[in-house]
Amino acid sequence: MLLADLARVSADVAATSARSRKTALLAGLFRAAAPEDVPVVIPYLAGRLPQGRIGVGWSVLREPVPPAERATLTVRDADAALTALARVAGPGAQGERRRLVGALMAAATAEEQRFLVGLLTGEVRQGALDALAVEGLAAATGAPAADVRRAVMLAGSLQDVARALLAEGGAALAAFRLTVGRPVGPMLAHSATSLDEAIDKLGACAVEQKLDGIRVQVHRDGPDVRIYTRTLDEVTGRLPEVTALARGLPAARFILDGEVIALDSGGRPVPFQRVAGRFGSRVDVTGAAAALPLSAVFFDALSVDDRDLLELSCERRHAELARLVPEDARVGRCVVRDPADEAARAAARDFWSRTLRQGHEGVVLKALDAPYSAGRRGASWLKVKPVHTLDLVVLAAEWGHGRRTGKLSNLHLGARGPDGGFVMLGKTFKGLTDAMLTWQTERLRELAVDEVGDENGDENGDERGDASGYVVRVRPELVVEIAYDGIQTSSRYPAGVTLRFARVVRYREDKTAAEADTIETVLAAHTGDAG
Repeated sequence: MLLADLARVSADVAATSARSRKTALLAGLFRAAAPEDVPVVIPYLAGRLPQGRIGVGWSVLREPVPPAERATLTVRDADAALTALARVAGPGAQGERRRLVGALMAAATAEEQRFLVGLLTGEVRQGALDALAVEGLAAATGAPAADVRRAVMLAGSLQDVARALLAEGGAALAAFRLTVGRPVGPMLAHSATSLDEAIDKLGACAVEQKLDGIRVQVHRDGPDVRIYTRTLDEVTGRLPEVTALARGLPAARFILDGEVIALDSGGRPVPFQRVAGRFGSRVDVTGAAAALPLSAVFFDALSVDDRDLLELSCERRHAELARLVPEDARVGRCVVRDPADEAARAAARDFWSRTLRQGHEGVVLKALDAPYSAGRRGASWLKVKPVHTLDLVVLAAEWGHGRRTGKLSNLHLGARGPDGGFVMLGKTFKGLTDAMLTWQTERLRELAVDEVGDENGDENGDERGDASGYVVRVRPELVVEIAYDGIQTSSRYPAGVTLRFARVVRYREDKTAAEADTIETVLAAHTGDAG
């Protein structure tokens, strides 16, 4: 497939707001694509590079290159060139990047150059997200959209399903089954503002501790244990304690969902940053494990003894979990069978209070009759925390002043918009420690796309008197958890609202920008505040 065809569809998708038209455009593109094109076409449509960060910014792209007169560059040609770029390192790397970028741009037409620059700078914003791609694939191949969606859920890869569909047709979907050793996307929770609101929405439900750890999915096949993160990366070698626990459970084959945490000598959870540091240790795992042992706490069973449990109710899955996992390795919970029973609600409130006193970050409520919606943020799981938080994306940062001189400090924060872009909600430098400032400066400079003067302040977080006056715009990839006291109306920002007393809680490198909160979530919360 020519890159020009992909660039043209991308522009057409960006130009229409109708979901049906977007789906039709993607279906036409997929019909024209070869199965081997799919691993490149799908991430390109979503504005992602399969190679991840490749070290190319505006300093490399600012010199114009005369475009090719006709389109000959294929998507696989472009991918090969970008793979070569990603491998460049060492002395003379910047010069070699300029040479490779120049060669790629010289082979591209003007339209293709614009698309490539958008990809490299993170500015492709046509809203062709995975859900739309699923619908486009279904329309292109005649397969039911629900079947395609389930196959993607079980495969953990839209690209793998698309390649099989285009090569073999709808019959290929039968091969995508829940399989021990092949991770699936975890089910995620929406937010609720209070325990009682969540019970009212769900009805009969379980109230479980929300642990501030690292999500893991544990697969066992006889003596072989594999452990995956929420982003489906294998991390078995980093968690010998979890491997040992899994091998000791009374079933030879299973898939369990849970969280890895660490406890102090008093049995209270240690801060997430320490858990993340221990989890990230790859050199001396044995020493790190001795210094800070990690514990797995499970809350769901997806498969036991080759039985797929995904479609079973939450209550029946928990019965399977309780049969397999001892109580001290299961998440704490209480059950509200009748939301009209005030005694049951009082017990849930008491459980909530005890959970917070024990040092956990909140609770997750799960409808007792709900199946496990792998890879989706299901309406049947609701999380409740004692403070308002949002997972937002860093859009830019300002150079600091005073003790923060030389550090990227004031963060520009955005929520996901309906078109695949990001809607700015405000700025903050509050909550940043010196260590965080140093880390984020290095990280954001890697993501930088340009640097401009800043003429606009912000009533809730602007560092007044910044001597440099410069804003570094970055690729919208870094997710940060922001606590805030409320949402207030503001004419300074495109959605008409901003966060009140926003402060940084932590960076969420375990989350992608596609998992950040949406502007709809923010506006719904604002409606609640106003009411």
